[in-house]
Amino acid sequence: MKKIVKTTASWQGGMRIDAQARGHQVVIDQPEAGGGKDAGANPMEFLLFALAGCLGTIAAIIANQERIKLNGFDVSIEGDYDPAFLLGKTEEGRAGFSDIRVRVNIDADMSAEEKQAFFDRIDARCPISDNLINSTQIVFEVE
Repeated sequence: MKKIVKTTASWQGGMRIDAQARGHQVVIDQPEAGGGKDAGANPMEFLLFALAGCLGTIAAIIANQERIKLNGFDVSIEGDYDPAFLLGKTEEGRAGFSDIRVRVNIDADMSAEEKQAFFDRIDARCPISDNLINSTQIVFEVE
């Protein structure tokens, strides 16, 4: 059975967007150098937050299911992008990340091969990884 995940967001002026999901609120903004007031992370940072959070959540789920004693799971993510496209200064390239690098530190009593296999299972079940790797249909409706 499919579930629906819903968020709403409203522009607050300047570069600030206030977003909500299930009663939780976040502020999305740009750094001052980008015209914002730096009141929150920017959308690209939130995308990387989502990936890191998803990997950590799935790690906890799998560790629990497989009775793995997970002492720690740390994720560091970097993404490269060319701001010229999203700023309208060029029509070459793309607006999104060209590369995303994920470094994972798994603290568990496992060999390097077991850690890699554990992470492969995590990545295979992570919805955010799946959405970044595979094409997902987006339907836009403008009111």
